[in-house]
Amino acid sequence: MKKIIIGSLIGIGLFLSSCTEDKSIIHVCTTKTESWVHEESGESLPTDEEVQITINTTKEGQAQVIEGFGACFNELGWTSLSLLSEADRNSIMKELFQPDYGACFTVCRMPVGANDFSRDWYSYNEVAGDFEMKQFSIENDKETLIPFIKKARKFQPNLKLWASPWCPPSWMKYNQHYASAYTGEEYNEKYRNGLPKDKVGYEGTDMFIQDSRYMKSYALYFKKFIRSYSEQGIPIFAVMPQNEFNSAQIFPSCCWTAKGLAKFVGQYLGPVMKEEGVDVMFGTMERANTSLIDTLLQDPKAAPYIKGVGFQWAGKEAIGDIHRRYPEQLLLQTEQECGDGKNCWEGMLHSWDLLKHFLENGVSIYDYWNISLQEGGISRWGWAQNSLVVVNTETRTYRYTYEYYLMKHFSHFIKRGAVLLNLSGTIGDALAFLNTDGSIILLSMEKEGRNKSMIVNINGKQKKVFLKANSLNTWSFK
Repeated sequence: MKKIIIGSLIGIGLFLSSCTEDKSIIHVCTTKTESWVHEESGESLPTDEEVQITINTTKEGQAQVIEGFGACFNELGWTSLSLLSEADRNSIMKELFQPDYGACFTVCRMPVGANDFSRDWYSYNEVAGDFEMKQFSIENDKETLIPFIKKARKFQPNLKLWASPWCPPSWMKYNQHYASAYTGEEYNEKYRNGLPKDKVGYEGTDMFIQDSRYMKSYALYFKKFIRSYSEQGIPIFAVMPQNEFNSAQIFPSCCWTAKGLAKFVGQYLGPVMKEEGVDVMFGTMERANTSLIDTLLQDPKAAPYIKGVGFQWAGKEAIGDIHRRYPEQLLLQTEQECGDGKNCWEGMLHSWDLLKHFLENGVSIYDYWNISLQEGGISRWGWAQNSLVVVNTETRTYRYTYEYYLMKHFSHFIKRGAVLLNLSGTIGDALAFLNTDGSIILLSMEKEGRNKSMIVNINGKQKKVFLKANSLNTWSFK
């Protein structure tokens, strides 16, 4: 396939002329005041400086294959969208998921049971000692997550979905509680979790009961989840065993050791998921400690089942080393850092830095976090976070955020099967991709507040394009 792609680039220089307007180039620009503006390719701006960039389209210049972009289906995403009219909900979901229309999301995440953006704590079986999972039920999800996902699949039937738990059934934990950290008197009463001080968990320990009955039953829990969602017409292609397994949180959470996870994956979860035709991926990894990942990828029983590794938050500091040492391993950015609920331009700039870092270090799947939240983005446990869509509860209206347009600048143009390309030149805030149809996608962020002209070099041919001060830009060269 790569030979075919490279061959299609031979004639790409034909369009790289010096004419004033080239209809084979699409240029979309987002600034603080205007989002997703289609610019004329030959538009001339008064510029403060000229920069250059060279895109390496050769085989040696090609990096990882991109599998897709998406976000996470959370309960508070659906409850916020439910405040809008059916017409508005359809408009949003079409914009997010319909192919060749808006963001064109193709790979998304969901929780297995409650997470920090659920309405409250729940699991699929809170009947203590029910090791055979006779009382397993996804009835709660029929109110929120299932209609949310089905609405997305209406517009994107080929949507790929992976899942991870934030917490097992509480009776499977040593502290018999969904939370792992204490909420003291300083917390607003409605955000408290009721966990006693002497029941908190700690990083580097196993809070999940390390007993074969519990691990076997928990693997069955995953199996029931996969089958129950399949019965709803929602296939799950992969699972991860635990969200942020190092983090004791005031919301649903469960610390594991890497050794404990290796045992669970290698002897219990892996074999069961293989029978179900579902991949197991390791994560989510929120620390910079690569030895934790090595524990599973070098474990003779667990490693054969690991089909990918997911990173988020401080895990970004580990991904580069893992990509170098395990170059064939599928890597995911599993949760976009969530911001502070302000959804501001500065937050978007940080998100650009994250996207650039993860993609340059081997990520094939990049998932944003909250799809939609009410204004302010407050979780059940009091954490304000950003989202792609913000719903005004008073006016029952909505708006797309800067971070939505950032994601769209990538996901609208970069198709599944694209490859990341190596760049060189005098501009650093840029990324380029080669789609399977031969089109080249170039993204660049101007942060310095200066209008710039940019000479783009591809296969010895040049094209001059323009960057407005403080702008996000995507060019598609066909």
